Amino acid sequence: MDVTDERLIAALRHDARASLSDLALTLGLSRTTVRARLARLQQAGDIVGFSVVTRGDVARDPVRGMMMIEIEGRGATRIKRQLATMAQLRAVHSTNGRWDLIVEIGTTTLEEFDRVLDRIRQLDGVVASETSLLLSTQKSG
Repeated sequence: MDVTDERLIAALRHDARASLSDLALTLGLSRTTVRARLARLQQAGDIVGFSVVTRGDVARDPVRGMMMIEIEGRGATRIKRQLATMAQLRAVHSTNGRWDLIVEIGTTTLEEFDRVLDRIRQLDGVVASETSLLLSTQKSG
């Protein structure tokens, strides 16, 4: 993936419904070039799909946040299995750096959100966590 591919992906993240003509104009490329690059990125698996976030998706989870989790030793696989059973978790991401996992949490109330945090913190092997509430979303993806 080169700089032009990265610019194309950035443009799609800004507006995934942009026409080939609009993308070409934004990127200073021909429509044919944009179409070919887009097809190549999809075939290579760099772009795996497109999604839509509706008002209903956000309204379903008025309280949303990200929890970063540090795991002691080799318990990541076991903890991921336990996290998979929690209905309030929208995604579980493996990561590098300070935190081992990042989980996306969505609940209807702050009280429910707090209970989810407590439940995760009680898992054997979770040694540290940090949580941030998501206040607003301008762009998803």
